[in-house]
Amino acid sequence: MSDYLLDMRGIQKCFGAVKALSSVNLQVGRGDIHAICGENGAGKSTLMKILSGVYPAGTYEGTIHFDGEERRFLDLRDSEAMGICIIHQELALIPMLSITENLFLGHEIAHRGVIDWSLAHRRAKELLNKVGLSVSPQTPVNQLGIGQQQLVEIAKALGRDVRLLLLDEPTASLNEKDSDRLLELMLELKSRGITSIIISHKLNEIARVADAVTVIRDGTTVDVIDCRATPLSEDRVVQAMVGRELADRYPPRESQLGETLFEVKDWSLEHPERPGHDFIRRVSFYARRGEVIGIAGLMGSGRTELAMSLFGRAFGRNIRGSVRLNGKDVDLSSVRKAIDIGVAYATEDRKGAGLLLGDGIGRNVSLANLKALSRRWVINESEEMKVGDGYRRALRIRSPDLRQPVERLSGGNQQKVVLAKWLFSNPEVLILDEPTRGIDVGAKYEIYGVVNEVVSQGKCVVMISSEMPELLGTCDRIYVMNEGRFVGEFPIAEASQERIMHAIMKNEVIQ
Repeated sequence: MSDYLLDMRGIQKCFGAVKALSSVNLQVGRGDIHAICGENGAGKSTLMKILSGVYPAGTYEGTIHFDGEERRFLDLRDSEAMGICIIHQELALIPMLSITENLFLGHEIAHRGVIDWSLAHRRAKELLNKVGLSVSPQTPVNQLGIGQQQLVEIAKALGRDVRLLLLDEPTASLNEKDSDRLLELMLELKSRGITSIIISHKLNEIARVADAVTVIRDGTTVDVIDCRATPLSEDRVVQAMVGRELADRYPPRESQLGETLFEVKDWSLEHPERPGHDFIRRVSFYARRGEVIGIAGLMGSGRTELAMSLFGRAFGRNIRGSVRLNGKDVDLSSVRKAIDIGVAYATEDRKGAGLLLGDGIGRNVSLANLKALSRRWVINESEEMKVGDGYRRALRIRSPDLRQPVERLSGGNQQKVVLAKWLFSNPEVLILDEPTRGIDVGAKYEIYGVVNEVVSQGKCVVMISSEMPELLGTCDRIYVMNEGRFVGEFPIAEASQERIMHAIMKNEVIQ
């Protein structure tokens, strides 16, 4: 019997004239946790879709051997029947259904066409216990946090006798506590003999759990690292991913701070679903010209809700407080007014709220500033394409055609399109909500470069991030948020992960 549970050789995949994979080899040992790294667009997700049958046999070249035999998967059911289960970054759960209903959807526990709910709930509880999730199986999925939903997905895989678990960016949307929990679960599954493949850009997490790492660049396998033979070198992985050394993860910037540009005073609001109680409470902050300020905090602290409420009151009710731009009170009561005044907000949910996925780069870039491309309500499409192409070149967006739907771009390139849209609106204040979530180190570096360019023009950037090293590496000052209030403020010279966490735990309001 081969030491490899999975052996993929010479995998090639084309989409029209675009070659997504040109020569990929992947060997995964039995019972191992194997990591796959690469820049966005390198072909990682495409490879997993081939393995899971989303791209069926006949649509690609190369061979797949699983458990010692060649396999030709025609769809997801084929791969699941062999014990291969994939958990995508965008979870495949139905929010309004219960945990039990999601766990057995398509595999219902029934007798003569009638579902045995008592048995289904009992088996669901057994699966939840295996992943350490202590909630009722009758709980609707939309009442669970993202971390809990990830565990439901894994429980669903365990219910189908998983032998090879594929996880695509499993911790991209999780806080540190939930990420730790998921990684510990992966190690526990390994102890039970379950093999896993994890796609991740978080090299510290890979170093913690991986037995081996395969690095893919431009659709080709460029390095394979045995983590049991030698400690994982992050520098080696990064160099293999991007084809060059990144001596520093954050591009250098010499801060040149000017007068106060953007000021928020005593900002309060109620949650739309919980009237009568302030969700954001008397938040005040300011940003100077040329300054990057960060907002740190745990998930649920109110960071995104604060940003959305400032951007045209896109969130909240009974909003109070004042906003000043260039020393003058401004009206941000609608998204259109916010954009016209010079405030832009790049959402954390680029697919759900940041892009028109079925449209190309040109159309998406123009969205926030159509008046610059139109005359008498008619859009100059030629000019729209010219603007889109300019930003494609400037931000190094990988796309063979400006009309290619952005849903077919990698996550990093989609994020660059979101940034291009707001840069074209020429904002004075750019609010970035989790701007590098789920993208690789090379794309992150380029986005940090865009941030530096924005503030070099005398504008300001407000960056919300769950990655404290990112805030420490890019910001001039960091505010700390907890339970809808600001509980700390640090100039970057005084900031550290320990001080930020101490401020959260202490939970004292700053004046």
